[in-house]
Amino acid sequence: MPPERVEVGVRQKSGVAIIDLHGEINAFAEKPLNAAYAEAEGSDPRVILLNFDSVDYINSTGIALIVGLLGRARKSSRSLLAYGLSEHYVEIFSITRLADYMGVFSDEESALANAPM
Repeated sequence: MPPERVEVGVRQKSGVAIIDLHGEINAFAEKPLNAAYAEAEGSDPRVILLNFDSVDYINSTGIALIVGLLGRARKSSRSLLAYGLSEHYVEIFSITRLADYMGVFSDEESALANAPM
């Protein structure tokens, strides 16, 4: 059985770049995730929002990829936020301390309402 690939899309809303993720965040997600992040950066937003609503699974490599995006965001003085994580992944983000460095919200509306502008 072939591994499930991630699908990503980038859109803009209220001056925030939103990266919509679908599928699994694992080693196969590295290239599409980095390409989507680069596309999102192209509009020079102050905030990039990761939409995990349609993500089924994140493994340790996927967490490392997200940490990498966080590093890129911090280096360019951007805020990286997330929403749509399951309770399990909210707990993982808390345990790994990712939630200490990026806002984690339940839905897009609350993430946008709390996005630093």
